[in-house]
Amino acid sequence: QVQLVESGGGLVQAGGSLKLSCAASGSIFRINAMGWYRQPPGKQRELVATITSDDITNYVDSVKGRFTISRDHAKNTVYLQMNSLKPEDTGVYYCDALVTTTTLGKRVYWGQGTQVTVSS
Repeated sequence: QVQLVESGGGLVQAGGSLKLSCAASGSIFRINAMGWYRQPPGKQRELVATITSDDITNYVDSVKGRFTISRDHAKNTVYLQMNSLKPEDTGVYYCDALVTTTTLGKRVYWGQGTQVTVSS
């Protein structure tokens, strides 16, 4: 099995910054892509950013220029640096990872989520 554990959420004023972390552990042979999603209150989960095993990144338009996704391959960890936060960035942030495991082949795993609240 593979576990993803997120940290770094919290309450911040508009214009502030937060950095989220997501560490993967378990029966990992290789981590392929990793990503961050968010679920605003009363809305569906949406993609925020992704990063491949070659560190190629992709962002939803609403966060371009404000958020940066990065990876520490040695630590099996993905980060999301969030700057110039807006109230509409509020939501539960989830990380996911496409993992080639040592026992179950290639699967997608999700973290438990971390709350980000941006006050106006």
